[in-house]
Amino acid sequence: MTRILLYLTAGLTLAAQNVVSPEVAADGRVTFRLAAPKAADVLFYGDWMPVGTSKPMAKGANGVWSITTEPLTPSVYIYHFVVDGVTMADPVNPRMKLRARTSASLLEVPGDGNAVWQARNVPHGTVEINYQKSKVLNGETRWVWIYTPPGYAASGSRKFPVLYLFHGSNDTAGGWVLAGHANFILDNLIAEKKAEPMIVVMPFGHAVPFGSPRELQAKNVDVYEQYLLEDVMPMVRAKYRIAGTRAKTAIAGLSMGGGQSLGIGMKHLDLFSAIGSFSAAVPQGLENNIEALKKANPLLWVACGKEDSLFQRSADLAAKLKAAGVNHTWQATPGAHTYTVWRQYLAEFAPLLFH
Repeated sequence: MTRILLYLTAGLTLAAQNVVSPEVAADGRVTFRLAAPKAADVLFYGDWMPVGTSKPMAKGANGVWSITTEPLTPSVYIYHFVVDGVTMADPVNPRMKLRARTSASLLEVPGDGNAVWQARNVPHGTVEINYQKSKVLNGETRWVWIYTPPGYAASGSRKFPVLYLFHGSNDTAGGWVLAGHANFILDNLIAEKKAEPMIVVMPFGHAVPFGSPRELQAKNVDVYEQYLLEDVMPMVRAKYRIAGTRAKTAIAGLSMGGGQSLGIGMKHLDLFSAIGSFSAAVPQGLENNIEALKKANPLLWVACGKEDSLFQRSADLAAKLKAAGVNHTWQATPGAHTYTVWRQYLAEFAPLLFH
């Protein structure tokens, strides 16, 4: 890292010190720049690109490397640089994509401002960060991000339904807000009366430290389930005005979090009336819950992008559910393993809840 900092600070020209990155043009093309005059090789990756690929950046006479994309569809994207083999975020872009390990940067291509994930001129809810000392996790202090809908503070004794919403592997509790814009999505749906005003609870999904040995990582789902049931849910019941009934409680997640929502939701059908699976890392053994699913008949919503490496796992799950006669919705959509897809899934799933 010291070497990288030297690259970014040693001998910069005035032009290099005043780098603008990213720069979004009117046609949706984006230019990325990095001042690294001592670097020998700089690569670029954006999450609209195939996973595992990168593109070389060109070095200018002033020591600033740059690359310009083709026009991008309006969305929020994740990108990073690779400087002489070291992955790093854009040092001049304040919009960070925090992760459990490493970080990247966020790019917004705004479009016309009417997308469901954008901040519109509507009443906004509040996102609070709750710090909680976990009994399950040996006293570790963890954060839980919680969205309350517009007007919650002034709504007196009114109780609200709650959605427990989980992020993916190597993400943080803030992922659904910082990259997913879940708060804006709910604001807009509620303003349009397409979704019930609800509380959204977003815990940190790595109950076992990210990067632990494989045998320890295998325990993450079980430990996270215990953490959710014994720490997070009691805290939410004590601090927020939630209805607390099965009919008014839902669970959903993306990738790793989609697998967690399926596993936990199907094991606790007495607690959750709806289960959402977005591009899930589908766990094994879910067929053991078939008869319980038929009896409880939750809203079960499964979706995955056709270009996603996890697509077949969701498709196989949907086929098993169909063969067993379990009521569910299966959506095979365009797209890969990105928040561009997951924002749309949340926007489609949330209006189905709590009716």
